[in-house]
This record gives sequence, C-alpha cells and structure tokens, in this order.
Amino acid sequence: MDSHSHNHSVGNGGARNIGRWVFWGFALIGGYFLFTEHRAHMFGILPYLLVLACPLMHLFHHGGHGHHHGGAQPGDVPGEKRNSNSNSSAPSHLDQ
Repeated sequence: MDSHSHNHSVGNGGARNIGRWVFWGFALIGGYFLFTEHRAHMFGILPYLLVLACPLMHLFHHGGHGHHHGGAQPGDVPGEKRNSNSNSSAPSHLDQ
C-alpha cells in the first residue's frame, strides 16, 4: 500500500484573500472620492495636457529622421530606380 498523506490545512491563505478584498475595496472607494472631488481640476488641465502631448509625440514617435532604408534620397529623380550597388549619385541609366 501507498502511505501517501495530504496536508489539507488552509493556513493563512484565507486571511490573505480577505486582506486583498479589503485593500481593493478601500482603493476603489478612495479612487471614487478622488475623482469626484477633483474632477473640475482634472478637466480644467485637460487642454494643457493635449497641447503638451503634441511636442512629446513629435519627439518620441518619429523614431529618427533620415534612417528610412530604401526611401528617396536628395537628388533622386521621381520614377527612376537607383543602382544600389554603386555609391555614386549618377542615375542608373548612366551606369553601363
């Protein structure tokens, strides 16, 4: 026979679960009162946050100008393909 025993004691898990519920309950109540009491201040600053977001998006969302691989270079003629093997700026129809 197998002498296998299980330890079914709950331990302190129930108290932790209740503690989490109490914490989230207080956090929700506190968040509600913060929102209702300071709503006028938050909505009053919203236009300034939108204006501040414009330069921040410009700085962080462009990802470095001039690093476009395969894009048009200064001096390229529209409709002509570049010769990627040569480093000269001469049009590809002159490379024969």
